[in-house]
Amino acid sequence: MVLDKKETSVAYRCPQCGSWVGSIVGIFSLSADMLRLKCPCKKSEMTMVHTNDKKVRLTVPCFLCPNPHNFVVSSSAFFDKELLALPCAYSGIDIAFLGKSEAVLKAEEESDAELGRLIEEAGGHNPFGRKKEEEESVFSDPQILEIVNFVIRDLDEAGEISCRCPEYEGSYTVEVTGEGVCVTCENCGAKKIVPVTSTISAQAFLDCDHLELE
Repeated sequence: MVLDKKETSVAYRCPQCGSWVGSIVGIFSLSADMLRLKCPCKKSEMTMVHTNDKKVRLTVPCFLCPNPHNFVVSSSAFFDKELLALPCAYSGIDIAFLGKSEAVLKAEEESDAELGRLIEEAGGHNPFGRKKEEEESVFSDPQILEIVNFVIRDLDEAGEISCRCPEYEGSYTVEVTGEGVCVTCENCGAKKIVPVTSTISAQAFLDCDHLELE
């Protein structure tokens, strides 16, 4: 029997540091107990509980309100929706997203742009125009490099990394840059930038089945 591997990406904006906190949640891990998605700054967390009536109860920190908001969604909506936005009950501004990895990442970017525009219109400084050193700080989460290194080793062992070297003769290293993670062959110098900027995008990289260095 083949088990249906259901999973979804979840992300919320930390009210303390302002960064997006995300992960991929599987149906079996969610069924086990309450899941806590904690920000690396350790000052906020989002909780998820899969109830007996096949619903998911979420408690989401709000960066606009002093208290978190509670949401209840069906299990099918939680795992099957392309994108589901969870808004602040008072402002209507989205504070969390659920759905497919690419859709969630795009929603994060659009939310940053919209929030930055509203702040500028109010006469404030847009905090989302990140500088290079701030972009590099997204890799402070060691899980991102751990996931990327795992995928690179797996692809290397399977012979699914190609460069200018003869087959199986490449030697690959991984380095963090302002654009993402750079995979380089030490022998021929071919390289590839993997644009992972969060845990969600790193976990989406798990689906990569071939990497070609140029």
